[in-house]
Amino acid sequence: MLPAFMTLEAGSKLGPYEIVEPLGAGGMGEVYRARDTRLDREVAIKVIPEHLAENPELRQRLEREARVVSSLQHPNICTLHDIGSEGGIDFLVMEFLDGETLAARLEKGPLPIHELFSIAGSIADALDKAHRQGLVHRDLKPGNIMLTRTGAKLLDFGLAKGTAAQSDPSAPTQSPTMSPLTTEGTLVGTFQYMSPEQLEGQEADARSDLFAFGSVLYEMATGKRAFEGKTQASLIAAVLDREPVPLGELQPMAPPALDRVIRTCLSKDPDERFQSAHDLKLQLEWIRDAGSQAGVPMPVATRRKTRERVAWGVAAVFAVAALAAAALLMRDTTPERRVLRAEIAPALDTVFSLSPSAPGPVTVSPDGRQIAWAAVGRDGNTKLWVRSLDETTSREIEGSEGAHYPFWSPDSRSVAYFAEAKLKKVDASGGPSITIAEATNAKGGTWSEEGVILFAPSHNSPIHKVSAAGGPTEPVTQLSAERQENSHRHPRFLPDGRHFMYFTRVGAMGTAVEGSGVWVGSLDGDEPRRLTHASSQAEYASGHLLFARGDALLAQRFDPDRLELSGDPVPLVEGVVAMSGAAIAAFSVSQQGLLAYQIGGGDLTTQLAWYNRDGARLKNVGEPAFIGEPTLSPDQSKVAITIGDTETGAGDIWIYDFERDVRSRFTFDASEDVTPIWSPDGERLFWASSRVAAFDPYVKDVEGTGEATALLVSDDVKIPMSASPDGRYLAYAEGTGGGVSNSDLWVLPLQGDEGPMELSTTEFNEWGAQFSPDGRWIAFQSDESGRPEIYVTSFPKPGRKWQVSTDGGTQPRWRGDGRELYYLTPTASLMVAAVDPGGSGFKIGELEELFDAPRMPVGTFNYDVTSDGERFLIDTVGDSAFEPITLFLNWTAELEGR
Repeated sequence: MLPAFMTLEAGSKLGPYEIVEPLGAGGMGEVYRARDTRLDREVAIKVIPEHLAENPELRQRLEREARVVSSLQHPNICTLHDIGSEGGIDFLVMEFLDGETLAARLEKGPLPIHELFSIAGSIADALDKAHRQGLVHRDLKPGNIMLTRTGAKLLDFGLAKGTAAQSDPSAPTQSPTMSPLTTEGTLVGTFQYMSPEQLEGQEADARSDLFAFGSVLYEMATGKRAFEGKTQASLIAAVLDREPVPLGELQPMAPPALDRVIRTCLSKDPDERFQSAHDLKLQLEWIRDAGSQAGVPMPVATRRKTRERVAWGVAAVFAVAALAAAALLMRDTTPERRVLRAEIAPALDTVFSLSPSAPGPVTVSPDGRQIAWAAVGRDGNTKLWVRSLDETTSREIEGSEGAHYPFWSPDSRSVAYFAEAKLKKVDASGGPSITIAEATNAKGGTWSEEGVILFAPSHNSPIHKVSAAGGPTEPVTQLSAERQENSHRHPRFLPDGRHFMYFTRVGAMGTAVEGSGVWVGSLDGDEPRRLTHASSQAEYASGHLLFARGDALLAQRFDPDRLELSGDPVPLVEGVVAMSGAAIAAFSVSQQGLLAYQIGGGDLTTQLAWYNRDGARLKNVGEPAFIGEPTLSPDQSKVAITIGDTETGAGDIWIYDFERDVRSRFTFDASEDVTPIWSPDGERLFWASSRVAAFDPYVKDVEGTGEATALLVSDDVKIPMSASPDGRYLAYAEGTGGGVSNSDLWVLPLQGDEGPMELSTTEFNEWGAQFSPDGRWIAFQSDESGRPEIYVTSFPKPGRKWQVSTDGGTQPRWRGDGRELYYLTPTASLMVAAVDPGGSGFKIGELEELFDAPRMPVGTFNYDVTSDGERFLIDTVGDSAFEPITLFLNWTAELEGR
């Protein structure tokens, strides 16, 4: 129940801020959810209590500290937007955060190790930013750390309490977003997290925050507070004189290096602690990235038939020791076999590539000693990664851009994958990739000891075979029209190298149809037969068939000689990532008993969200889905997007109406429909469709009347990029790779009989052509310098070319008046270039970094900008893409007796 002194009613205003609802209150102020009517964004308003506002000294201190806090501009610090006074009411305006506090999260228990490092790294970075500007938090605790969809946010920076400390560490300092003023000589903080010098009334400095940070780290790791007492006196005594229970006693799987970091933070003497948050951040990164074997704990194993799950996940930095021990256990001749789990997090600054159309889920090498996967970097590029389980780091495979559906050679020395509409292979240790065959929209493959590769070259094709050395391809299965089969995919060889399993998709509803499931075929021409209903690929190991139904990974006994299942399927893992549209689940298994999988609660989705120029997330748009290529309508009342169907896997064009909050489907063809582009009058949509051959540009009225019309049909992939403001031209990218690689830029006249016009056709890769608002210029990206950069050229006669970006750039977008040009850097910073498109030349002014963009999926365009350049609509990646890979050794031991 809200306190009785909540006085502002919904609808009342403080300047331009309209009150929506109360959020909370305490002795130091009242907090409201409000709307900034000027920028149409949600904010949090904190009303300063009258007894503080009337104190001249405190008021001056408030204004001084607010100015410093508002200048921080850090993605992990809650932003202070404004400070104001209206009708005798003084207030602060802050970023509104939607999420839960770390304190609320810790009520459920300790954090998985990868989550701990993610939160800890963010907060350490936030502290470093603030300390460098002379700000000390003074009340760091779980209640002042908010966990949001975009990451951890530190609340109440620099505005610590003006009264005695609280005893409740779980609540934010009397508000969801901001704490009260600091008063000199006052005991400021929360006892459980206060440093000894603070308790003794001494001045707090940056090292005091690091003591509190150590207490928070301890609690994240163990689920228990570092210091406890039945009374305030006993609690203070514990902080001053005692050491917390060693981390290893409460969490045996915790790395000793983390224990040492926490103990250093919790030193009673400030001189014995880390002397800066930057040093602490470096230590945390070192542990996370396996800087030393000294930081690796001994693995914990469980006996056979034990059902308990290891409660403390082992992150990437500990997987090496776990797997090294696992290798020894595999050679153990004792009658007992151990079950072992460990985790591998995505490489630094990457997320796992798990898009519904071209995922790169983990695959285990046949010898069980390596794993491979595809990951998306901050620049939005997907690459192949390999991890040897006797090493501490993962390796990026250079030259593997666009990689998806990786699979191993039988000798575990090479990895095959699909990219640029081709089947390729590369040495697992690195080197040049070699093209094996064409594969326009591939859906998985497998490699036999005889050097035969089976693969699905397209989303609607049968399984084909090809020599691993390259050569002609030929089908080895046939789609049955009688059974309404529309796709064979995800082949997996059985041990004899002649029989293979594959997934058959049936009917317009894809995996939801009962006829869809796992079949077995033969290179010898035997009649295929159905094995079982499933919603994913099947893999064989250790006498069992593994497959998914929904998000449950099942195991069922299987005789590979008789090709027969027996018994009932047994649930092995719940909540496995299942990309039902692609009919694949994120798991892989080796004959040596190593199972790798990812937990993610079913299908992976992305979320559209509005951001302002400061990088603050304003609000989500619509529901999560397999979203791509958001493009705002000319009047900005709608956005056209690509959405991958959860059942068929095919993309379709949808239109979301902001005012009505309604999403309507625009295309209904069973083929792929992607990359929508608005006509300048907003009455038509252009897009790319594979309904005839390769992707071709199509057009149709937005109101849905009439048929879709193909504008240009050929064997090459053609993706529309933008329409000229006078509606006479359509810029598009053309190439054989179906993506950024092998692409040139062309312009198609939309009136008359004139054919396509060259815009930029070079040996390099050009992409992302965007007409300027006056139609005289086209911005695009090209990798002629060795990496993508943003360029501008004139139109309709391409002439001189101006380079806009200096440190790499992709995805250009114009402001409505043509005076600003936006783009993304390789590290996903959203940049703006001031430009002057007038006169006879093109002038480029100052470049400015606006903010670090959130994680985005792979796509042609992941954002769009309003005509005034004040808001950005961004397609953001969900949390599941950050979930670690779990390694499960001797998983068959858990099946015994079940």
